[in-house]
Amino acid sequence: MAIVLKPEQERFIQSQIDAGQFSNPEQVIDTAFRLLEQQSAEYLQWVKEVRGKIAIAQDEVARGEVLDGETVVNDILERFRKARSAKSE
Repeated sequence: MAIVLKPEQERFIQSQIDAGQFSNPEQVIDTAFRLLEQQSAEYLQWVKEVRGKIAIAQDEVARGEVLDGETVVNDILERFRKARSAKSE
């Protein structure tokens, strides 16, 4: 596989070598791929966790374990009012 790099990519790779971070372009590319693999794995884990949370929430909704949004907001606002009132006393 032949890959053609953009000039700015070549400059970046060379700057990493010049800074002493890497000895050759292959090391820079290897590191970039390892970081991409790590990022991809972390993203897939995040998706798995979010799907699990969604499934839990759907089960709670199915069991009727929900609160009305307006009620929740009003409760929060009431807590703020009480906290502000207590602070000013």
